[in-house]
Amino acid sequence: MDKILTKTKGFFKNLFGNRRVSLDKRKARSGYLFVLPFILGIILIYLPILLDSISFSMTDYQNTVVDQKPVTTYTFVGLQYYKEAFEYPAFTESLLKGLQQLVFQVPAIIIFSLFIAVVLNQDMLGRAAFRAIFFVPVIISTGLMDSINASDIMSAAAQGGIDDGSGGAATSQIISVLDVKSLFSGMKVGGELVTYVVQIVNDVYDIINYSGVQMLIFLAGLQSISPSIYEACTIDGATAWETFWKITFPMISPMILVNGVYTIIDSFTRTTNPAMKFIQTTYDSRPMYATAMSWIYFLIVILTIAIVAGILSSFIFYQRRD
Repeated sequence: MDKILTKTKGFFKNLFGNRRVSLDKRKARSGYLFVLPFILGIILIYLPILLDSISFSMTDYQNTVVDQKPVTTYTFVGLQYYKEAFEYPAFTESLLKGLQQLVFQVPAIIIFSLFIAVVLNQDMLGRAAFRAIFFVPVIISTGLMDSINASDIMSAAAQGGIDDGSGGAATSQIISVLDVKSLFSGMKVGGELVTYVVQIVNDVYDIINYSGVQMLIFLAGLQSISPSIYEACTIDGATAWETFWKITFPMISPMILVNGVYTIIDSFTRTTNPAMKFIQTTYDSRPMYATAMSWIYFLIVILTIAIVAGILSSFIFYQRRD
């Protein structure tokens, strides 16, 4: 009798266990089914283009006329264009300018979007309208609206210059280093901090424009935090400052990583990036040479993302659901 009961328990255990594994497999298959169009698009469309791009970056071409017919001859040059790109001062200078823009804008965008998200997450009248207002620049800065915005006088004044009323040329900065130095004259503040503050203030138009998506991601993270946690903090007598640094900030730290990676990619691939401008200009005259520059730029982007993600991952707090 005991043997029969043991075999029966084993049968039902294996039966339910197999069902559970089968359910997990079905979920995995459903996930692969949803991403299948994206995978097929990469394999059938993007992968051949990438392979051709690598081949172009290692090939030189020459147009000749044979029997009154245009003929193009291709010659394999290896890594010649890559070496020339590193030895070209204008290209390295554009890369350094792009990295400098990244260092200045990415922390400012993340901090600003987090601040706005925390404010807009509070219970207040017209909260939905304020959220829409802060997201409007994301729509304006894309596609057809971007070209309309570029020709707009007010946006051009905000980006390119401000009339100081002196009758001369408009200044391209809201404040100068001298203004900040005079403000911090009584403080022991280094010149690097002064330069950073000046750069952030002068780039406030771009910072607001590029913070819409990050703000929505932070809002989603803030709304996923259980209100009972904040109620427990209030009962324990925690202040709003302590609640933010002990509860809110650790809970949304994964969103900081996501926004950091997104902002870096957005900054590197923006049309206003100096390196992107230089590569596009070079492509009009020397396409193969510009292709090699593009691959160098791509590797720099991947390396930067890996470094930043590795640093931020060590400070990320993941809440356990079990």
